[in-house]
Amino acid sequence: MSLKLSNLRDALAQNPEASLHFLLPDGDLVPPHFHITEVGKVRKDFIDCGGTVRSSTTCLLQVWVAKDLDHRLKATKLSGILKAGEPLLGTDDLPVEVEYEGTSISQYPLTEAEITPAGLLLHLGSKHTACLAPDRCGIPLDELPAGDQGSCCGPKGCC
Repeated sequence: MSLKLSNLRDALAQNPEASLHFLLPDGDLVPPHFHITEVGKVRKDFIDCGGTVRSSTTCLLQVWVAKDLDHRLKATKLSGILKAGEPLLGTDDLPVEVEYEGTSISQYPLTEAEITPAGLLLHLGSKHTACLAPDRCGIPLDELPAGDQGSCCGPKGCC
């Protein structure tokens, strides 16, 4: 579950001088000299394998690592970046995702903002693919992996 933009803003406001750290799902940290190079509102309109039209909207932060090893981003700076993005983001309480290029460009839901002795630790979760219409695809619910909706290409071949 993604942290909402309001929760991120609150964590930043409560810890304005805190250094920021991003914790990847595998336990590694994004190098501490990262930059936030974009703040965007991303809307995805799609149709699922069962024929239902869906939409999702997120606040996307792009994290980029340069060669300026002395660069450090504080909570107050990210607050300012988010403030500058308010006209674009609107008043929606959007879930926050982070785009980061490690070995490939990936998007991670921001799941938690934890204050630690080192600063504000921003936990990144994992995204997974799923069938949003297992009933339409003929996938029995007892065949779905625990916590997942499975693959959409079931016995009825809806894909």
